[in-house]
Amino acid sequence: MRSSIGLVSDRRGARIPATEEAVKAAREAVAAIIDQKGEHPAILDVSELLVVTDLFVITTGTSRPHLRSLVDGIERQLKTIGERPLRREGVEYGKWVLLDFGHFVVHLFDEETRAMYDLERLWANAPRVAISEASAAAGP
Repeated sequence: MRSSIGLVSDRRGARIPATEEAVKAAREAVAAIIDQKGEHPAILDVSELLVVTDLFVITTGTSRPHLRSLVDGIERQLKTIGERPLRREGVEYGKWVLLDFGHFVVHLFDEETRAMYDLERLWANAPRVAISEASAAAGP
């Protein structure tokens, strides 16, 4: 059911938070990011703000080859839990790569592009999801 402002809600009008499956998969993506030395990973719960996805995973890579290795690591890690991206965009340019998994979207930026678009500021109303479990999954 859609409310008047386009948010997903249940029959009582309560907003529906991100699914547990989306949170688990996003944390797996962050574990891969940490393993591949991605910088400043964050998970934003945009489920109450958007109808197209539940979560944004955001991170920074240090170079075009590093961004490619982050993409490969994320896809490899998520394949183990049955997740595959529906779309990949920007891999060839290496400034902003988008991996759309449906219930969550991974945004990989170079430092300059992440600062310019500043998705964390743009989506400041979105709660952050703790990534501590992802850090533990990635190991020391």
